[in-house]
Amino acid sequence: MREVDTLIHAAWIAPVEPAGVVLEGHCVAVRDGRIDAIVPSDEAAGAFSARSEVRLERHLLVPGLVNLHGHAAMALLRGIADDLPLMAWLKEHVWPAEAKHVGDEFVHDGSLLAATEMLRGGVTCFNDMYFFPEATARAALRAGIRASLGIIAVEFPSAYAPDAAGYLHKGLATRDAYRGEELLSFCLAPHAPYTVADETLVRIATLAEEIDAPVHTHVHETADEIAQGLAQHGVRPLERLRRLGLVGPRLIAVHAVHLEEAEIEMLAREGASVAHCPSSNLKLASGIAPVAALLARGVNVGLGTDGAASNNRLDILGEMRTAALLAKGASGDARVLGTHQALRMATLDGARALGLDSSIGSLVPGKSADMTAVELSSPETLPCFDPVSDLVYSAGRENVTHVWVAGEPRLAERRLATVDEEEVRARAALWRQRIRTNP
Repeated sequence: MREVDTLIHAAWIAPVEPAGVVLEGHCVAVRDGRIDAIVPSDEAAGAFSARSEVRLERHLLVPGLVNLHGHAAMALLRGIADDLPLMAWLKEHVWPAEAKHVGDEFVHDGSLLAATEMLRGGVTCFNDMYFFPEATARAALRAGIRASLGIIAVEFPSAYAPDAAGYLHKGLATRDAYRGEELLSFCLAPHAPYTVADETLVRIATLAEEIDAPVHTHVHETADEIAQGLAQHGVRPLERLRRLGLVGPRLIAVHAVHLEEAEIEMLAREGASVAHCPSSNLKLASGIAPVAALLARGVNVGLGTDGAASNNRLDILGEMRTAALLAKGASGDARVLGTHQALRMATLDGARALGLDSSIGSLVPGKSADMTAVELSSPETLPCFDPVSDLVYSAGRENVTHVWVAGEPRLAERRLATVDEEEVRARAALWRQRIRTNP
């Protein structure tokens, strides 16, 4: 009999690998933070001696959800400027507010608020792009959530750094300071082609090779961005990135709404990934990404929320449903982006884009025990003919009851284990007052 830390029994398990599989009446054995085995529950008693057992008799257990793109600290700017196009939203509201308020304390408190929201919604890993990544690192570790932290670069000064070289220097120092933290990884995060110069992008391409890190950047989010790129550089932004050595397997192209056929082929040929943020794209009227065409060419597509200032929810379960419906409506093909593929986009495909798919993204022995349990017994999810269908089309984040990161409980019976929600609420109220009195 093998000793394990925990046995988690569930009505259904959707491991994501193998594709399309749903296991009934099985359990996950967890030892030392990793998945030791997945076996039928009626065989577990004779095979394992567990320190604890969890029985989820009305639940679907899935890999922890991966939020492939966001700006966690911007949770503190949720709702400050709604119903505006992207550049007006940025230039007239978001950037001025950031100039007045963003610092280490703002980023820590906003990131902790975001981590709280994401854990409650089943997200166990998020990919971030923001100033003061050291503050986001502290918040993520405090919450016990996995994070890929962006080493941001822009050309304009901020409270964080005076120029692009300063951003990169500070970001790399943060990476060095947190080397060895199991829950943290890093990516290079040039904000967008329209805010980063050629010299900086070339430097980032070199760094990505040297430290073997993904490159996470907004690209082709709006038609105006492309027109501006053509006027300034003579080529569309994605082609500019290609010429500067950034289009390849490390690239995470965020939004990628406005793509021509040749650009889709380029992304597929070069092995790049796309972070699809359907709700943010809709809210900012940026457009609808050609997800059906990307998937048909074999491009790896994960799901992101973007920041709470432009969504306004850090809700990957919601993004799964929106992405599936948009892909069908835009393509005219109801078979596009089925439920199992939507779940894979929210888990394994996001992990793959981050270079983390060997350790997270699916429930496979040897991988980290990052898991989310969703209760499917409420009237809104009954009768349950297909639990993955219910997950994608019927359930919401309010149905998430349990979350584990590296085998440790982060949410149990809808209560957070690592975060004091009252403190989070109090800090959010303080920032609301500060921002309202100095908008």
